[in-house]
Order: sequence, then structure tokens, then C-alpha cells
Amino acid sequence: MNYDVLWVYATASDAEEARTIARALVREHLAACVNILPAHTAIFRWEGTLQETEEVGFVAKTTAARFDALCARIRALHSYETPAIVALPITQGDPEFLTWVRLQVAPIG
Repeated sequence: MNYDVLWVYATASDAEEARTIARALVREHLAACVNILPAHTAIFRWEGTLQETEEVGFVAKTTAARFDALCARIRALHSYETPAIVALPITQGDPEFLTWVRLQVAPIG
């Protein structure tokens, strides 16, 4: 089985930041598609203090070959010092969809 297509989950401070990042990722062929999820509450420890804030999650579909560039672009556009960015391999999927993802993120030129 080839796990070259990834499902990348990340969070943003709000919907506008998520949209800005999503547009850049798709425009720059780093993600085939980005789904922005509804706002949710995040509870976490940061610099020794318990924090609670609203965040917006988003999911980008990309390939393992494009992950490092996608991750760097999210970090460059993100307001957080340490944004949550995690990738999960897609182990099964519709072959036509997976092919579409690969074609959308293939480096141009």
C-alpha cells in the first residue's frame, strides 16, 4: 500500500486566518483542497498556564512529498508561535480522488 496522500489537520486562531492559510495552500499547489471546520474550544497548557480559547480547525489534503513545504507555509502565515500541524496517512480512498489530490499538488514547471 502506498501512503503518499496525507490528511493534514491544523488549527487557526479564527476563521479568517484559516481562510487566508487555506487559500494560500491551494493557490500555491501545496494542498488539493482545504476544509475549514466550525469553531471549537481548545484547552491546553502554554508556558505553564492552563489556557482556554476558541480556534478553527482545518484539514488539507496533500502528498507526503509536499508536506514540508505545506508545513512551512502554514507556519509563515500563522499567528501562533507553535501552530498545531499533524499529518495522517490516507490508507484507503477512492482511487480517482487520490489521483486528483496528487495531480493538484504536483510541482509546476
